[in-house]
Amino acid sequence: MATANQPPVFNLRPPEAEPAPVVVSIPHAGIFVPEDIARDFADGSIRALPMTDWHLQHLYDFLPSLGVTTLYANYSRFVVDLNRPPDATPLYPGRYETGLVATSTFQGEAIYREPPNAAAIEHRRQQFHAPYHEKLSYLLEEHRKQFGRVVLIDAHSIASQANLLHGALQSDVYLGDRDGKSCEARLIDCVCAAFTRARLKVAINDPYKGGYITAHYGAQANTQALQIEMCQRLYMDEADPAIALSLPQFTDMKRVLYEVFSTLLDKI
Repeated sequence: MATANQPPVFNLRPPEAEPAPVVVSIPHAGIFVPEDIARDFADGSIRALPMTDWHLQHLYDFLPSLGVTTLYANYSRFVVDLNRPPDATPLYPGRYETGLVATSTFQGEAIYREPPNAAAIEHRRQQFHAPYHEKLSYLLEEHRKQFGRVVLIDAHSIASQANLLHGALQSDVYLGDRDGKSCEARLIDCVCAAFTRARLKVAINDPYKGGYITAHYGAQANTQALQIEMCQRLYMDEADPAIALSLPQFTDMKRVLYEVFSTLLDKI
C-alpha cells in the first residue's frame, strides 16, 4: 500500500485498446528505496543503484495502446529482487548470481555495510515480493479465463560491460525461454526474427535464460513465458542514465519495440 512518502509496490497499466492475451512484467525498473534500507548501503555508489533496468516503464509505455497489460515495479531490486525465487533456490546452479535480497552487485561490490538478517529478508519478501507476484498471478489467471491462454513477457535491460556473470555483451538482445521449457519455439522464433529485422544481433539462452518469473510462470498450464533482455546501450548512455528519455536512440528503440510487439500480436 502506498503512503504519503512511499509509492505502491507496483503500477498497473491496463489495455487502452482491445485486450490481447499478453501480459508484460517489468520487475527491475524501480528506483525507490526506503531510507531505513538506503542508510545501510555500503557507500554512495550503491545509492546510484547499479543493476537498475533504467526507464523500461517509459520505453514500453506504448503497450496499452496495443491492448497489452503491463505491470511494473516501483522499488529497487536492492530492496528485494522480484525475479528471484522466494525460497532462495538457485536459478543457475554453480554460477554466480544474486539472491532474493542481493548482498553484492554484478561486479562483486558489497551492497550493505552489514547484510540484512533472515528476519529482515522475510519482511521484505512479504512487503514487496509477495504483493507483486500475487498481482501478476491474478493477471495471468484472468487472461487465461478470458482467452484460454496467455503470453507473459518479462522485460529487462542490462549494462553492456563485463561482470561476474559474463564477459562484455556482444549481442544486442538476449531472449530466454529456460532452454525451451517456458514457451513454444514459434514464439521465441517470432520475437527473434522481429529484432533481427531491425538489424539487431540476438542471442538465445546465453547467457540469459530467463529468471524466476520466466521459469515459474512458464511452467503453468496455458501460459508461455519469454524473457527479453536488451543492452542498455541500445536506448541510453550507460554512463548517464538520467538523460535517456531525451536521446534519439530512446525514441528509435521504442519504435523497434513497437514493431516487435505488433509482430508478436499478429502471430498469436
